[in-house]
Amino acid sequence: MSENIERENIFTLTDEEGNESEFELLGELNLDDNTYLALIPLDGDEDEYVILKVEVDENGDELLVTIDDDDEFDRVADTFEDTFMGEIDLDEAIEE
Repeated sequence: MSENIERENIFTLTDEEGNESEFELLGELNLDDNTYLALIPLDGDEDEYVILKVEVDENGDELLVTIDDDDEFDRVADTFEDTFMGEIDLDEAIEE
C-alpha cells in the first residue's frame, strides 16, 4: 500500500489493485532514523491494525509503504507493542 500522507488522524490508502480504504492513526513511532505509523481500518475489525513506513519520493512527497523486510517489521511491531501497550490491547489485536 502507498499513498500521500494527509497528516491528520484519517488516511485514505490505495492498495496494489487500486482499492481505497480509510484508516485511523493509532500511533507514530521514530525508530532507526525512520518514521512508522500504526493504522486501524475504519471499515474493518477494530482489533486489527497495520504498520506502514514513511518514505519520501523523488518529488519530496511523503508516502506510506509496506515494510518488506521481516526483521525490520518485527522490530517495529515489538516497539509499537511496548510503546502503546497501555493505550490499546495490542496482544488481543495480534492474536485475532
